[in-house]
Amino acid sequence: MSAPTTSGVTFAHTLRAEWIKLRSLRSTWYTLVCLFLVGLGITAVSMSSAGQEYKTATAAERQTWDPTNLSLTTYIVAQLIIGVLGIVVVTSEYATGLMQTSLTATPRRHRLLAAKVVLAAAVTLVAGQVLMFAAFLLGQALLTTQDVPYARLGDPGVLAAVAGGGLYLSAIALLAVGLGTIMRATAGALATLVGIIFLVPGMAGLFPSAFQGLVDFWPTAGAAAVLATVPNPDFPHPWLNLGGMCLGVAAVLVSAFVVFRRRDV
Repeated sequence: MSAPTTSGVTFAHTLRAEWIKLRSLRSTWYTLVCLFLVGLGITAVSMSSAGQEYKTATAAERQTWDPTNLSLTTYIVAQLIIGVLGIVVVTSEYATGLMQTSLTATPRRHRLLAAKVVLAAAVTLVAGQVLMFAAFLLGQALLTTQDVPYARLGDPGVLAAVAGGGLYLSAIALLAVGLGTIMRATAGALATLVGIIFLVPGMAGLFPSAFQGLVDFWPTAGAAAVLATVPNPDFPHPWLNLGGMCLGVAAVLVSAFVVFRRRDV
């Protein structure tokens, strides 16, 4: 018997197959539902009392009042949920033993992983942008009922901050894809992701001064400054910070491609 041929399999075929697999997973839909329920729930709870904080704020604090950033702080939890989605794009097949089947159907490993990366980027970019716009609109709607300053999409810097939030979440998802590929286990990849986005920024003050510059490009630190409309003196160039984070994510993905190609499964 001759071996099955895959010469007619194109990248579009592989991408379509990955989309079918992803949408057939109940965990995918559970994660997306959780993303919006938790994300918008946090926005509703936090913004319902934001007006009282403004009314009791000092004159200096009112100068830094940023209603856009306040309504987008849901990203802190949303990035963890969307990271889970990025991880299971890869690790779900390791958990079920289907990765060997996928590699048999698509022996060109770089093509298989590239399809997963493209699919994860597309799905999380759409989900992240929808969440950020929904969180912004909900947050500003709640502020209008509290008789305090609020923002509109047409205000300076607002659209860039909201769109930047969606890009930030998509970058976190791609980081999660890379971690899932390298570690091949959901728990290990998730623990590493939690350390990256929460533990390292929290301990940044303990690092030697030579490493302090890394904070400028770190998730939930300099890179997240893009979600604000009021300039942060610590991060005066937030889009450069986000770009630096994306370069770091790209480095993780390159490592993932190398590891995925060299090991047995």
